[in-house]
Amino acid sequence: MKQIFLIGAGRSSSSLINYLLNHADQYDWELVVGDSSMELGKAKIKNHPRAQAIKFNVFDQTSLDNQVEQADLVISMLPANLHHYVAEACLKYKKSLLTASYVSEEIQKMHDEAKEEGVMILMEAGLDPGIDHMSAKKEIDEIKSQGGKILSFKSFTGGLVAPESDNNPWHYKFTWNPRNVVLAGQGTVKFLRNGHYKYIPYTSLFKRLEAVEVKGYGEFEGYANRNSLKYIDLYELKDVPTIFRGTLRRTGFCDAWNVFVLLGMTDDTYQMEEVDQMTWRDYINSFLVYDKYKSVEDKLAQFLGIPVTHPTMEMMKWLGLFTNESVGLNK
Repeated sequence: MKQIFLIGAGRSSSSLINYLLNHADQYDWELVVGDSSMELGKAKIKNHPRAQAIKFNVFDQTSLDNQVEQADLVISMLPANLHHYVAEACLKYKKSLLTASYVSEEIQKMHDEAKEEGVMILMEAGLDPGIDHMSAKKEIDEIKSQGGKILSFKSFTGGLVAPESDNNPWHYKFTWNPRNVVLAGQGTVKFLRNGHYKYIPYTSLFKRLEAVEVKGYGEFEGYANRNSLKYIDLYELKDVPTIFRGTLRRTGFCDAWNVFVLLGMTDDTYQMEEVDQMTWRDYINSFLVYDKYKSVEDKLAQFLGIPVTHPTMEMMKWLGLFTNESVGLNK
């Protein structure tokens, strides 16, 4: 029997845990789910005979060592900045590690040692990053094997709503950590277009869009995703004039999301005052110019240069930003 040690039982782990449990008998797996909440771990394994939940703290070195040493495979679903603790233990006991996160600098430094020891540390193996890498490399290799020359590489991905569940004006739902959605796009984007290096600052990111049609699913809009240049060597695309990786959203999403960027609502470098006394209406009003007579809706529409009846305003209203409901946070 092979033991799989999965660290983290949060929402992102749910489908993975179900998959492992559904195939445990077939492949003779034992699943150990470690989480800071024993109750959460137990809820996820649902009394499965081939699974157990344990209370686990990645900063407890003794516990980390013991669990990794016993495992045949380790999967880390922890926050990205904690993976390197697990990777170090996996190197120590020569155990393979899987994560869905981007390769960090700390783990990149382990590459040579892992290769020398025959330890697989496979990261970027989720939806994004992950499926995009695998499908892209498959296409690139097939083109090259047939003697083709690549002149342009564009890749789009995104956690999108299934059509049967698309029931809100944003045509979007959180499929990953909401905080990461809010912070997505921060920093300067870099890519290649017709042999020229292009840069987009965060303040312009959601205005520089590309229309993308997906057959059978309709129109989408794509915005540039972080640093496309770092994939030139990984994808073996040297001397290709255009290299662009983007994120997909339904049409209208980016215009509405850009409201938050323009107002400064996605900036997490400072803390607001007296949030515990704010309603959502107070909150959005705190980013708008003072006017003794105009409503919050009128001031926002004027700031954006659109009518109050514009679809973007309707999307803001749907979020509840104009209500007198308490924000419900202390800071």
